[in-house]
Amino acid sequence: MSVCGSRNSSQLGGSASGSRNTSPVGRTGSRNTSPCKQKVVKTKPRGLDEETVATFSKAVHPDVQMEDNIWAMLPEDLLNEILARVPPFMIFRLRSVCKRWNSILQDGSFLKFHSQVPSHGPCLLTFWKNSNTPQCSVFSLPLKTWYRIPFTYLPPWAFWLVGSSGGLVCFSGFDGYDFRTLVCNPLTQTWRMLPSMHCNQQRQLIMVVDRKDKSFKVIATCDIYGDKSLPTEVYDSKMNSWSVHQIMPAVNLCSSKMAFCDSRLYLETLSPLGLMMYRLDTGSWEHIPAKFPRSLLDGYLVAGTQKRLFLVGRIGLYSTLQSMRIWELDHSKVLWVEISRMPPKYFRALLRLSAERFECFGQDNLICFTSWNQGKGLLYDVDKKVWSWIVGCALQSYNSQVCFYEPRFDASVY
Repeated sequence: MSVCGSRNSSQLGGSASGSRNTSPVGRTGSRNTSPCKQKVVKTKPRGLDEETVATFSKAVHPDVQMEDNIWAMLPEDLLNEILARVPPFMIFRLRSVCKRWNSILQDGSFLKFHSQVPSHGPCLLTFWKNSNTPQCSVFSLPLKTWYRIPFTYLPPWAFWLVGSSGGLVCFSGFDGYDFRTLVCNPLTQTWRMLPSMHCNQQRQLIMVVDRKDKSFKVIATCDIYGDKSLPTEVYDSKMNSWSVHQIMPAVNLCSSKMAFCDSRLYLETLSPLGLMMYRLDTGSWEHIPAKFPRSLLDGYLVAGTQKRLFLVGRIGLYSTLQSMRIWELDHSKVLWVEISRMPPKYFRALLRLSAERFECFGQDNLICFTSWNQGKGLLYDVDKKVWSWIVGCALQSYNSQVCFYEPRFDASVY
């Protein structure tokens, strides 16, 4: 299995290199390497392909030889606790150590420990098709590394990425005749096809995982098919069925720009531009009278933490005066408040042409921008107010789809 192109440095640039984004220390055998040089270290772990850019800014220590008889006699609970703290992508490399470690992913004790340790941290998952073969790569922000994940276990029909939540990834598409939805865990390579909706037409979907309840829901928003309005439908994994809810009280088509925040789905409508809110607990829609900024060319809704809802988009009538801005919804005043602007140098590098399309999505107060023709992504940390580049071969495919992803072995599709 081939690794990502070696000419592309898979590195998170900029100054967002705090404790969350520390660079891994590279090794080249037992000898130290000059700290003023950079070297690309390539490895091929079992199940995953990796390209790591290691900067030797610190002294590199020789490999330590561990005593086999000591590690072989570790108590099982201590071993599981140690392995649960290993980055998820490294587990594949450890499975080749012995039969015991090879079966670790199916071990209930390991999954229990894994569910209790802190999350690995945010990742970017990119999905595309190369000669009709599905391809998937994941960029770990904490490790600054791209990993290739095998994706040949899914059925060979036409589908596209919906989104990710709680370690699960949702896809939808056509199996040749009918509209289908499936949910999978890329790490365990388990997947589940959902039953058909009551109004089984192509819909805008969003998935939400409840880790405490060990369940997930998929919301199919309202849309117009032919001359009739389709109702909102919600899939519950515990019931394994879709329930029909209220039709959104709007006569115009809904855009795909929506975000789930604080048990509420916020959706941007078109012509006229507006904001609707769907309450998952009551199954009802409400209109939010928040006026959108003037001269907004294209807007994306992005969910943050603790009820924070962001609006991201270009503003300006003429290409020379355009800028990218970020607003936050003031729920008490029902007003969009500007909180940041993309620096002009980043805006010009991301969108060379005024008509060039871009995508925007977010998670945990991180907002990522990707441009169709640039082959790179731009990350903004709302809390730290830091902009940084993400590059790599997985962003160079013109038809790649990207979303934030949290790798978890304990995320179950059932």
